[in-house]
Amino acid sequence: MADQYYPPVGFHFAVTFELPGVGAQDFRFQEVGGLNAEMEMEAVKEGGNNRFTYQLPVRTKYEDITLKRGMVNGSPLVEWFRLAMDNFTFLPTNLMISLLNESHVPLQSWYVVNAIPKKLSVSNFNAGENSIVVETLVLSYQYFKAIIP
Repeated sequence: MADQYYPPVGFHFAVTFELPGVGAQDFRFQEVGGLNAEMEMEAVKEGGNNRFTYQLPVRTKYEDITLKRGMVNGSPLVEWFRLAMDNFTFLPTNLMISLLNESHVPLQSWYVVNAIPKKLSVSNFNAGENSIVVETLVLSYQYFKAIIP
């Protein structure tokens, strides 16, 4: 009952890919970013009246999705990235990002359509720190749909 009165917390979430061979080790991320949509606008000047410029909607633009996690050896998800980066073979896939409540039930989900790898990076190595190696995966995609249960 309290869920309807308080904003949800952003630390309990799940990411699932519709890729063959991708298992539970590829669903765990420490950070997800980029669920942003923005309307591109076109400026149109009114004929005969120089005082007005109208902003008309053109199309929706979606920001890249960034996923961060501790490095996983033998990950099919990273192999999907390498197939794109090394062989220029792109296999678009869909994924679901879900914000979960304390019972692991989705409060809201975002269905991301036709995602492809855009960037794969590995964190710096530093002998003076005791930190895990972090993989950053960046995806480009067509659009997302919000799904509210």
